[in-house]
Amino acid sequence: MITPLDLVDRTLAERLLAIQHAAYAVEAELIGFDGIPPLQEDLAGLMAAPEHWLGRYDGETLVGAVAYEFPDDDTVEISRLIVDPAHARRGHGRALLDHLDQLELRPVSLVSTGSANTPAVTLYKSRGYAELGQVEVAPGIYLTQFRRAS
Repeated sequence: MITPLDLVDRTLAERLLAIQHAAYAVEAELIGFDGIPPLQEDLAGLMAAPEHWLGRYDGETLVGAVAYEFPDDDTVEISRLIVDPAHARRGHGRALLDHLDQLELRPVSLVSTGSANTPAVTLYKSRGYAELGQVEVAPGIYLTQFRRAS
């Protein structure tokens, strides 16, 4: 089940933060950099974040989420895609992205991920995203920016 998340619910926000920290710890290991901002985020920061959220549940358990924003009327920008590592490689991330595509019909979709995060890069490319370029965010650490247009 996928549903919108309201982060004013502290218990929900605490679970989401735990998933976020676990998911970004995996990415930090993959890319060799632990300065990823969501890895450092605290509960107050998460609850105050301006993004819209969709959560994926396995039964009663929140196992993943996607956060997104609208930089303009034509664009949805995915700012976070997180899956609890205990539930990884089961299609939860893809299901969240598919649901977002159906919910927010915009001509352009943007996302970025650590260039060395092969699973995420592969997922985005498999969904039709084209690489726009790379940005060095720390010495030797790169983010790949992707764009998909309908």
